[in-house]
Amino acid sequence: MTLRTVENSPQLYARVGGALYLMIIVLGLFGEAFVRGRLIVPGDAAATAANLRSCESLWRFHIAAELVLLTCAVALLMILYWLLRPVSRELAQLAVLFNVVSISIEAASTMYLVQALFPLGGAAYLKAFAPEQLYAMVSLSLRSHGYGFGVSLIFFACFCLLIGYLIFHSGYLPRTIGVLMQVAGACYLANSFALILSPKLADRLFPAILVPAFVGELSLCLWLLVKGVDIRKWEEKREEKMSLAG
Repeated sequence: MTLRTVENSPQLYARVGGALYLMIIVLGLFGEAFVRGRLIVPGDAAATAANLRSCESLWRFHIAAELVLLTCAVALLMILYWLLRPVSRELAQLAVLFNVVSISIEAASTMYLVQALFPLGGAAYLKAFAPEQLYAMVSLSLRSHGYGFGVSLIFFACFCLLIGYLIFHSGYLPRTIGVLMQVAGACYLANSFALILSPKLADRLFPAILVPAFVGELSLCLWLLVKGVDIRKWEEKREEKMSLAG
């Protein structure tokens, strides 16, 4: 197999994309369940601050993992665009734009995780604040991260709706996965807008509303990793688009 064949193999791209997607899912679950879910105590700023202070190394590792996740997300975005552009180049480009906005907001929101550590440091200027005020600053930073992540999911939801449509009409990926990705997008939209419009409703919906989203993303991840794409149909779709463009 020549280097050119390897570089242009949709199957290779699909497998690499599946591996990146799996890494994103694992790192995301690690951050949400093992770190934030374990260290953040809802309604208790003092306990949350104490947990962050005693597990600062774990918290910093979590932040680094989030940045690795976002790096993988950028690479995955390129791969999904390359795999799905034979269906509709314009819709694939629109999906890229939505996900670029999502990744950018999520990256900016990650800085709130860093900011949460600032009030717990030993700087002299922090002595101007009472311990309760410092704990409140930590909680505000974590709350800001939660809302920032929720806003990023609005744009990611639009990305899911678009690639779900592209997958459904591709012919070289299962239509079921396309539907599942669109369901995932709808769930992300409902969860994020509930967070903004009615936080109490969001608390009741979470995490159940995100289960279908997890199923959809995991299905696409595993299909790319294990099965890849139907190369013959992918080539046919690409040649069809090229002939129409010509």
